[in-house]
Amino acid sequence: MSDAIFAPGFVERPYWWEAAPPPPPASAALPDEVEALIVGGGIAGLSAAIELGRNGVKALVIDREAIGWGASSRNGGALSGAGSLGKVRSDLAEAFGKEYVSELMEEGERAFEDFESFVAREGLDCDYVRSGRFVGAHAPKALETLKRRIELINSAGTEEAFFVPRERVAEEVATDRFFGGMMLRRAGSLHPAKYVRALAGAAARHGATLAGGVEMRGYARDAGGGFVVETSRGRIRARRLMIATNGYTGGAAPWFRRRLIPVASYMIATEEIGEERVRKALPTLRVYGDTKKVLYYFRPSPDHKRILFGGRASFVNADTRASGATLHRFLVDLIPDLADVRITHSWKGNVAFAFDMMPHLGEHEGVHYAMACNGSGVVTMTHLGTAVAASMLGGANKPSAFARLAFPTKPLYTGHPWFLPFVGLSYQLRDRLDGWRVAPRKDAA
Repeated sequence: MSDAIFAPGFVERPYWWEAAPPPPPASAALPDEVEALIVGGGIAGLSAAIELGRNGVKALVIDREAIGWGASSRNGGALSGAGSLGKVRSDLAEAFGKEYVSELMEEGERAFEDFESFVAREGLDCDYVRSGRFVGAHAPKALETLKRRIELINSAGTEEAFFVPRERVAEEVATDRFFGGMMLRRAGSLHPAKYVRALAGAAARHGATLAGGVEMRGYARDAGGGFVVETSRGRIRARRLMIATNGYTGGAAPWFRRRLIPVASYMIATEEIGEERVRKALPTLRVYGDTKKVLYYFRPSPDHKRILFGGRASFVNADTRASGATLHRFLVDLIPDLADVRITHSWKGNVAFAFDMMPHLGEHEGVHYAMACNGSGVVTMTHLGTAVAASMLGGANKPSAFARLAFPTKPLYTGHPWFLPFVGLSYQLRDRLDGWRVAPRKDAA
């Protein structure tokens, strides 16, 4: 690995934290009793706290790390509605039935519209732009998959997705590696760390108490129907309890941990190359992805001066310097014109997948939850957190269709995904069999 790809001042932390670093842990004393306790200070937990507060219920939000420290402030900042469902499950209709899938798709599309309204209503400063999303077909066989996804997305009656033939791919991204693609109009981008900071501010305005650096160590029902929660800062009694720890769910919540597959996702930020060169590589300034099993996702920075690139650089716990070099090689292989561009930041964060590759919310033994964004978390977790809060309040006019999904696990699975390296190898083999090859990186002197 050559050091030439690393710009002076290279750091192994999220680029997003330059503008919006996580806050320091709380030091104030915590209450002994609360109306609602939310474990997990990311997008889902904070969105739930906002909805509870708007309806007169002041929540306490705790997190083992700083508020927003996890994937909520580390992700790529790309967002879409029901399009994310078609991404993870190409067999939705076969698995769940056409009528139910229509409900899921309609709710997914509505979630995107609700998200935009939510950002405006709460005045969230997060660099949100409705940019559209392009998904490149990595192989000829992927074109049919994309066409089915387009049909599924448009079945909600919105005509928001359309096919891009190979001869027009260059209008979207400066590569000859894709055989066509899909464009989603209902998609956009934001600054994830600014978004989670703005959510935290809105939650506090609506009466929530936010406490980072507080670990939940266990919980149990009490005689009054509420919960006794043991934390690193003492015991808290809560009438209502929500767990929203997603890819960072620990042993204190074993039922939930057994249903989540934490997967590290990696990202890099290039040095500033100027808007003109960014537009040359990404002419439409959208958010981008592809159809590979070992997928890429990428976008311009909010100021259009850098390119941010992410993907599954490793299926083991790799250090972010090594993963940064791998992602740089992937980026240059996709867009060769960027061969001389160095990177300034490399980082990773855990996303959580469910075994059925679907988002989940609901209630287990009185504990409410919102989990499993499956790699598409900004809109999904905002929506699920808000929906869980409505359920906690008991006033939801129409319960979420996602609440009817069983939350599956596998025999003997305890939350440690020992099988991921084997999954990674199978994914790489699938991509190679489809014809995808990545040229070896030529180290600079």
